[in-house]
Amino acid sequence: MASQMASAASARSEDEDSRPTQEQMDELHRTSRLSIPAPLRLPMASGMAFLVGLGLGTTKGSNMAGLRFRAEHAHKLPTTTTGWFLYHKSKNYHVAYGGLREGLRMGTKVCFWTTTMFSIEHMFDISRGQKDFLNTVLACVTVAGGFSVWNRFSLPMAARTTKTALVVGLVYGGLQDLAGAARGRPIGYIEYVKRRFGYKGLEVPERAP
Repeated sequence: MASQMASAASARSEDEDSRPTQEQMDELHRTSRLSIPAPLRLPMASGMAFLVGLGLGTTKGSNMAGLRFRAEHAHKLPTTTTGWFLYHKSKNYHVAYGGLREGLRMGTKVCFWTTTMFSIEHMFDISRGQKDFLNTVLACVTVAGGFSVWNRFSLPMAARTTKTALVVGLVYGGLQDLAGAARGRPIGYIEYVKRRFGYKGLEVPERAP
């Protein structure tokens, strides 16, 4: 019994020793993109992308289902109150089903490509050892190429998609770098510029005694 209690106490001690300290957690948040560690940032991005795709797909799918239903029944419109009631009831069912179906489909697609982009960005962060806009641009362009191949875009369409991804990567990556620099995250090219021009930050003047 005593040995079991001792082993349990030893296990608890090891668990406490393995837990990150508050300083380590603060440093992890400071050096992470948007101050959110990757294990948390990737699921958050995937969930938000799915919700956005779900909303857009539901709106598009419900509208298309409503128009399709009206077109299919334009030649046999009801002439009685009961007929109109059943008509609208059936239409609402088709609209809800079509919206939900398209919402789930688009949500899954947007979630997949967004997760792929953020995963590739994180992969470049690890491989290069730098977390800057270049990794974001590379991830966006890579996903744009895969998206073009998957959808069998023509060469001009694929070029336009890549240009759009390049702009998105530059803007989003640049904003991440600005936010990170403001929070104290070291950015490779910003640190180089500081060293190149001898920038040491703002110096606080000493108070007179």
